[in-house]
Parts: sequence; C-alpha cells; structure tokens
Amino acid sequence: MKNAQKPDHISLNTLIERLREGRFVIPDFQREFEWKPWDIRDLMRSIFLDYYIGSLLLWAGKKENFVALSCESVYGYEGSAKPEYIVLDGQQRLTAMYYVFLAPEITLPTRANRYYYFVRIDRFMAEEYDKAFEYDWSKRWAKLITNREWQYAEHIFPLAVVGEGGWALPNWVQGYEKYWREIAAGATQAGMESQYQQATLHTANAAAFGEHLRTLTEQYQISYIELDEELGIDKVCDIFTQINSKGIQLDTFDLINALLRPKGVQLKQMWRDAAPRLEFVDSNKMNVYILQVMSILRQGYCSPKYLYFLLPEQEKPIRDPDGTRRKEVLVPDTTAFMLRWNDAVDAVENAIKLLRHPQEFGAISPKYLPYVSIIPVFSAIQEHVRGLPASRRLEAQRKVRHWYWASVFLNRYSGSVESTAARDFLDLKAWMDDDASEPMLIQEFGMQFRNLELRREVRRGTSVYNGIFNLLIIQGARDWMSGNVPQHGDLDDHHIIPASKAKDLGTGGLIHSILNRTPLTAETNRHVIRDRFPNEYLRELIKQSGESAVRSMLESHFISSVALAVLLRKPFTSDDYEAFIVERQRTLLEAIENLLIKERIDLPPRLRELDERVEGIELDLREQVVATLEDDAERLPPHVLQKTDERIQAAAKKNANIELDQCKLLSRRLEYCDLREVQDTILSKSLWQGFEKRFANKTTLSAKFDQLAELRNGIRHSRSVDEVTRKEGEAAILWFEQVLART
Repeated sequence: MKNAQKPDHISLNTLIERLREGRFVIPDFQREFEWKPWDIRDLMRSIFLDYYIGSLLLWAGKKENFVALSCESVYGYEGSAKPEYIVLDGQQRLTAMYYVFLAPEITLPTRANRYYYFVRIDRFMAEEYDKAFEYDWSKRWAKLITNREWQYAEHIFPLAVVGEGGWALPNWVQGYEKYWREIAAGATQAGMESQYQQATLHTANAAAFGEHLRTLTEQYQISYIELDEELGIDKVCDIFTQINSKGIQLDTFDLINALLRPKGVQLKQMWRDAAPRLEFVDSNKMNVYILQVMSILRQGYCSPKYLYFLLPEQEKPIRDPDGTRRKEVLVPDTTAFMLRWNDAVDAVENAIKLLRHPQEFGAISPKYLPYVSIIPVFSAIQEHVRGLPASRRLEAQRKVRHWYWASVFLNRYSGSVESTAARDFLDLKAWMDDDASEPMLIQEFGMQFRNLELRREVRRGTSVYNGIFNLLIIQGARDWMSGNVPQHGDLDDHHIIPASKAKDLGTGGLIHSILNRTPLTAETNRHVIRDRFPNEYLRELIKQSGESAVRSMLESHFISSVALAVLLRKPFTSDDYEAFIVERQRTLLEAIENLLIKERIDLPPRLRELDERVEGIELDLREQVVATLEDDAERLPPHVLQKTDERIQAAAKKNANIELDQCKLLSRRLEYCDLREVQDTILSKSLWQGFEKRFANKTTLSAKFDQLAELRNGIRHSRSVDEVTRKEGEAAILWFEQVLART
C-alpha cells in the first residue's frame, strides 16, 4: 500500500520563498486568521530562540481539490499564486510568518493599522529575550522602516529584511557593523574611551547577530507532514477534524518515528518497551527526553532541529572554527541509532534512581522532583561522568551536585530549557576539565540564595519548595514518634502548625509555606499533631522522651533551639508564628549555605563539624593578617600579591558585580587567598615580627599549619581522611583556637 504520509522538514529560508511564491493555500473550512499582534511576536521569539514551533500538516493539492475546497491564498498574499499545498494544520503560523517576513501593505484583521515587527539587537545579544522582540503600528514607523541609519543607531532590525531575499540581509548586517565600526573609530580619535568601548561592543554584537541570522535562516527547520495528493477529500477532512477537535498532537517524537519507519526502526515500540523503566516520572515528554539525551551526548545540543540529525545517515552541516564548511553523519545506520537509544534509556533510568535516592538528591516521590525538564541534561552529564577515568569521577560529581542545586534554587529550568540544557552540559564538561572554567551560575548561587523568600513558597511542585523538601530528606529528618528515619514511601509534607489554625493566627495562605512544613508520616500527623498547636503536642513529646531527645530530633528538620522555644510559647499568637518562620528561614538559608554552597552535604557529621571549625580558623587568621598589616595589601609577599591579582581579575571577567577598587583592601583581597598563602604571609621573614608575639614559635606554627591543611584538603577535596590525619588535624584545630582566642 502506498504511504499516504511523508514527514519532512524545511529550512526557514526555503519556507519564506515558498510563501513568496504563493505555494500555500487555505481551504474554506479553515477558520480565519485570528492571531493577535502579540501572538505573532511570540512566534518570532520562538523561531529566533531555536524553539520547536510545531509541525505543519499539508496536503499536496491538485486543481480539482483546490476548487472543491474553495482554497484561497494566505491572508495578505500579493501576486500571482502558484498553489501547491493545502494547509490543513498550521495556517496561523504560516500567515504570521508571511505577514512578518513578506510585509504586505495591509492591516491585521480587527486592527486599524499596519503592524511592523522588529528585534532590538542590543537586548537580544544581552539575552534579554523578553524585551528583545517588539512591534509597532504608528505612522512614524512607516517612515522609519526605510531609514537604515536610524535602525543602526537604535539597534533595531526589521524582520521584513529577512523576507526581501537576495543580498538584502547580508547588506543590512554589514551596514550595521560598519556604522558602529565608524563610531568606534571616531571615538578613538576624540579620546572618548567609554564611547569607544560601547561602540566596539556593538560592532562585535553586529557580527555575532549577523552570524545568528545566517544560521537561523539556513538551518532552522520547520517540520511538516505531507499527505499524498491522491488521498480522498473525505479522509483528509476527517484527519483535519481529528487534529482540531480531539487534540491529537504531531510532536517531535511522532515525526522522528514517522521518518524512521521506512528505515525499519519501530521507535514507538522501542518507547513502549522502555516506558515501564521510567514510570517514576510523570511526564508525557519522556520519549522526547530520551531523544534529547541522545542528542546532547552526540552533538551537545537538544533543540528539535538538532534531533533530526539523529536519523541514520542524516548529514549535519558543520562549520569549523576556521570558517570551512563540511557535512558529518552523526548516526551511521539503524543499528547505531538503536544502540544510542538504549544507552540513553539506561542513562535516564540511572539518573532517575539517583534523583530519587534519599541520601543523594532526595526526590523520594515524583511530586517532589524540582524539575522534570532537567532530566535530559542531568542524565547526559551523569553518563559523561561515567565515561571519565575513575580518578576524576569523585570531583566531577561534586561539581554536578553544585550545579544541580544552583539550578534548583535559582529556578533555572522553569521555562523552555533546550538551549539552557545544551549550554549547561558544555559548561559542566569544561569545568570538569578545568577548575578555572567554573560556570557563572555557581557564583550567582552563592550571591543570590539569601534573597530566597521561602515564606512565599506555599505550593508543592515549585523548584524551591521541592528543593527544600529534598534537603530535609537528605538531612535525614527523623520521625517524631519513633525517632528513627522513616521509610520514605510513608513520608509526606505535613504542617508543623496545623492548617486548621490559620484562621486563629490570621496567616491566610502563608500557613502552607514550606517554612511551616516538614517530612512526617501520616501516622505522626494523625497521632502526634492532631490539629493541635506545637505548645501542646511538643510538650507531650518532651515529657515522654526528654527535652534533649526532642531538640535533637527537631534539629534534623532544621528546627533550631530558638525555633523550639518559640513553638512552645503559650498562648501561641500570630506574632509567634511570624517569629517561628523568620527563625526557620534563617536556619534553612544557613543550611543551604553550609551544605550546598560550601558543599558539606556529603560529609559525615563529624567531618562536617571539623570543616566548619577549620573555616572559622581561616577567617580568624585573615583577621590577624589584616590587623597586623594595617589592611595594607601592598605589604603581602610578592608571590601572594600576584596570585591574588590573577584570581581577582579572573573572577571579575566572570562577574561584573565585583568592584575592583574594593579588592585593593587587604580584607577583600584575602578572600582570594588559600590557607597556604595565609601561612606564607604570617611566616614571611619581613613580616614575622608582627606575628611573633601571638604565635611565638615558627617551627611549631608551621607544623600546625601542615596538620590543619592536611585535614582541610582531605575534607574539601573528597579524599578519605584516615584516623591519624583526623586526630592530628583536631589537635591543630584546638591549638589554633586557643592561640587565636588569646587577647
């Protein structure tokens, strides 16, 4: 039987050209063009950001069918049409693209004016995508649409340039780049340094934006399914009705499946076989996620257009760093495809096991998984780590954990994430190879986590809410009846102050804040809390088990002694509720800093405590150096001064918020010193006299530094700490604490 469906894809350039030629017509039974101006803008944004915009369903037409269905050209089409395809699904998208790129001189339906669409290049290059795509309908714009000088000066790229064809697009980009190059040259001659730097940035952005446009128009792929022209009209109408009334989606997976069928690969059956292994995650995108893992591992990207290059024997255009172009086949045959699919399924399954593990990432139930959308990149990066030499995996996993928690608490994977996933995968690989390539995300996490408003996290399922719950699971929150860590299938997030008391306290929805919730069994909630205030049920627990035991148990829930005292207040008022959540916010933020920012989450409790004491000693030693050298950084030993300069400059390149003037102060500069450099400073021949009164003996001090450093490095670089190293380190800690405490 002849295959009536032909899945395929088309480049943006080719699609625009076919729109220009009038090859697409709309059957009478289709609705009118209904999109609003902002819908069109959002489509342009999706295209420019390489997002999947859905597939088109086209019917290869013939004259009698064009007549039978009373087909008309796309809204606004001007010229002599050459109809070739009847659009069954995708009219709104095709018409929007025609209106923007071909720019017919007509108004939008239900609008009084002609609309013009454009990209603000400066905002686009700054990744301010929500502000980069705009439209205007004013008469002023109609005059400015041909004013290139004004467009260059204002960084405005009219999208209609894309549809002009020929040399219009490269000429516009070259003119834009030339404009800012000339501005930069003029600023140099006038000695205007800030203007020169700004113009130089715009010149570089012009070249980068031009390259983005070239790649976009040549390589962005729009998928479609073409129905055979011999298909009966009744069957075509039935297909259209199914799509529009029953919501049958033709997504990326369906298209890849259709394209693989002629090659003998039954992708849907492969997915049915894999699905039970991944059923922990409740998502209808898991089949696409497997393809994305395959794509990330093979080519570092996972947006829909890159998935097509996973097809056996499909050639991918490659542009090498020297500008040469070539084509590469990523998957040579169907056997290779199936092997990669199986590897990706294994990778996703292993990643899910890791995420749900109560001592690893704590997502013990699907409802407590911070993001489903992070699974493809998390799976791919775990697979990459498994391929590293054994000696490198421990440190690599440390970096993966740091990235993961930063992503959770900074809401990194809350939107459309294909480009973010690709960038993170490449950044993490680079960081694993070179400590100096730490992603900006890690620094942002360290600076921004204190801005978290945990009291407003009232809805289970958000990344921050679930992240806190996961942290409580990893912490080993103990049951309030048995004192043991319960089976994780029995746990849920229950209220500490019952929700039934919200009206009495006047808290409203804030009673559901994660600050007032913690992992408890249903039995504890039913038999201990029982809709009572903590000042009643906690007093019973203290009476039965003793205050020390209850205090220790609550600390495993990040409920401090201060918070316990508040919970025991009688009567318990709205002010007490506020005092409790303020204290628990402080405790949880401290836990985030201690466990995640300072990466102590994997340390045994004893080593975690020693690491905190070592950190305290380091801070005290820095204070001694600042006081002795009178906060004068120039008095540091030359090699220490040079190393701190290098680190500060490297940090400033990554983080524009670092104020270099402030780093001239010794107190700030010492933040970029390690323990050994502090040691070198104190023991320096030229500076020892200032420290001698406190530390007395150079030889003893040097030995204690060695013991402290050995313990510190063992802890912080995930090396095993033997008994001798630990005890010598503890002795050094005690020695430093006593010496530094002397007045």
